[in-house]
Amino acid sequence: MKKVTIEYRVPYADTDQMGVVYYGNYLTLFERARNELMRAMGYTYKECELEGWGLPVTHAECDYRSSARYDDLLEVTAWVRAQKGVRIEIACEVRRKGEEGILVSGYTRHAFIDLKTFRPCPPPERFLAMIAEGD
Repeated sequence: MKKVTIEYRVPYADTDQMGVVYYGNYLTLFERARNELMRAMGYTYKECELEGWGLPVTHAECDYRSSARYDDLLEVTAWVRAQKGVRIEIACEVRRKGEEGILVSGYTRHAFIDLKTFRPCPPPERFLAMIAEGD
């Protein structure tokens, strides 16, 4: 399975009054890693939309274990955890660079939809082939 890891330096704007990353911002980190995962597999979100389909989030989960702080250099890793029918799950883990412990882990679940009707549709064959190559 293909995994992609991106680095992200925490800006002050991502932190709360206690100086730690605001919990909701981890989903933005998941999104950044998810975009780069698709790019690394050869199929960008932009290409998906140009072909007429999308991947809206239908569910998101985060398990918060420890806090990231202002100016931490984070590593965010993403991979396809599961794909069945019109659903796909992308897992993510967030760590401080150079450290073993996971700060936050979780996943987002998406549905393949036709952008004209906003109804579920089968995943494009090209996308399924892309996932299979990563196994």
